[in-house]
Parts: sequence; C-alpha cells; structure tokens
Amino acid sequence: MAAAICIAAGVAACESLDYGVGPAPGETEAGAPPPATRPDTYDTSALFSGQVDEGGAILGVNSFLWRASLDTLSFLPLSSADPFGGVIITDWYAPPESPNERFKVTAYILDRSLRADGVRVSVFRQVQESPGNWIDAPVDPSMGVDLENTILTRARQLKIRTAPG
Repeated sequence: MAAAICIAAGVAACESLDYGVGPAPGETEAGAPPPATRPDTYDTSALFSGQVDEGGAILGVNSFLWRASLDTLSFLPLSSADPFGGVIITDWYAPPESPNERFKVTAYILDRSLRADGVRVSVFRQVQESPGNWIDAPVDPSMGVDLENTILTRARQLKIRTAPG
C-alpha cells in the first residue's frame, strides 16, 4: 500500500511539471539569446562524442585541467568527482611512512581555459591523538601550491601531446 502511494505521488508530481514545446526551430524566445550563447545550455553531444572546444572544455570545465587533476591525485582514494562542476574530493589518506597523520584534498577546476589560476587545491591534515581520535592540524601552505603547479604542468603536457602536427 505504501509503495502504491509513493508511486502515485511521483506520477502526480511529474504531471505538474511544465514541458512546454518552446519556440519553433530556428526561433528564439522573446528577449532570450540564441541557445549557443546561453550559459545554462550545453551541447550534451560533446559528452559522448569526445568533442573538445579550443579551450579543451567538455561542458563546464577545462578537460586538460580535469584529466591532469585526476592523474595527479590518483594516489589518493577518490571520494567524489563532479566533471560538470569541476570538483574532485578525495577521501582521507594516511601515508605508509607516517600512519599517525592523514590528508584529504579537494581540487576545484575554476575555468574553461588552461590558465594558471584555473585550478585551486585545498589540502586538509589530521593527526591521530589516540586510536580512532583524529584532530585537525595545520598544513604547510606550499602543499596546495605544489599540487596546483603539478596539475598545471601535467595539463600542459596533455595539451602538447594532443596538439595537431
């Protein structure tokens, strides 16, 4: 009975959505820019075809920075990766040589262009106070910058490798 109520509520919710047909092909809505220039409209065919624009972007982020970030952070366990929003979050990692400290990294791809300020990396560190009790600890600020530079170097290598000629 409960399952039937949930299904009925879901169907009723779908009925209230506006699936308007929009303007005829070749026309635009009054006052709206053409779809190719609207920032909220993406050509999803690029996602499946592998098409890349001149900035190396598929959808919202630079593909060279995205791939370089994944390559650089591949030694860390991945918690989540959002290629549309450009966010990579790792899980905690304790280096074998220092099991009483652990690190977590978040990388943000901020631009569709391959630029030095197109990636930002935040590093978090914890130390083990007692078994099972981790406390936040300061991080050397150069760690994030070093990771950003490594990502940028890798992204440049990827771009050079895919350049025609």
